[in-house]
Amino acid sequence: MAMSVGSRGQKKRPLILVCNDDGIGAPGILALASSMDGLGDIFVVAPVTEQSAVGHSITLRDPIRAFTFPFRIPSGSIDAWAVHGTPADCVKLAIEKLLPRQPDLVVSGINQGPNAAVNVIYSGTVSAGTEATILNIPAIAFSYCRWVGGDYEASGRIARQIAVRVLDRGLRSGILLNVNIPDLPFAALKGIKITRQARSKWKESFTERKDPYNRSYYWLSGTFVNLDSRDDTDLGAIENGYVSITPVHHDLTAHDQVDEMRSWTWDDK
Repeated sequence: MAMSVGSRGQKKRPLILVCNDDGIGAPGILALASSMDGLGDIFVVAPVTEQSAVGHSITLRDPIRAFTFPFRIPSGSIDAWAVHGTPADCVKLAIEKLLPRQPDLVVSGINQGPNAAVNVIYSGTVSAGTEATILNIPAIAFSYCRWVGGDYEASGRIARQIAVRVLDRGLRSGILLNVNIPDLPFAALKGIKITRQARSKWKESFTERKDPYNRSYYWLSGTFVNLDSRDDTDLGAIENGYVSITPVHHDLTAHDQVDEMRSWTWDDK
């Protein structure tokens, strides 16, 4: 297992930061922190309340408040902070102020519900990991593909397995592993597939209602539409009983389009 090296050459245990978007009291983050037990020094920094679908938003015009939080995994209590902010806020604050040193790995989740296809853009769970990669720290985002309830035992075992491999082998700079785990017992999982992000969209609608002053307000709802039927996608792997690992990064440049547009000519005005 990879170890950090101190200023005098001593090897240090890896420091692992655990975050999420479901809130510090969610069962998924307890399962994730517990699954990291024994791999290094574990610290939890997570939002006070659920921050699902906030994407990569950060807090600029309000103070960010944090307080220590009682957090216990099976082997005992670990250091934890609850933050009045977004998942990206949590990672920034943890690295700059709360942790004793820079983490060797950031793990986010285990999210309640999948974060595949277009949902990667909206996910606070994924964005916590993305923030870590912006700061040049390897990161993994974990999601359990069940919306309500469920058993995190298989997800925890998968999370530990993947974290061990990343601590051993590392990741290229800027890379986040987005992991989606089917709602199956561990023994029923067919294996792990390296996948690409599926093309998809939400067919959305807004329901209009009136408040007591006859002013309109709206509730967003929608139906998920898979536009990509191939088996090499994150959605395809999940549907076929495989754990999906999709390497993603925050460079949104459409490189193929850049190459094409360099051949364009522009008329002077």
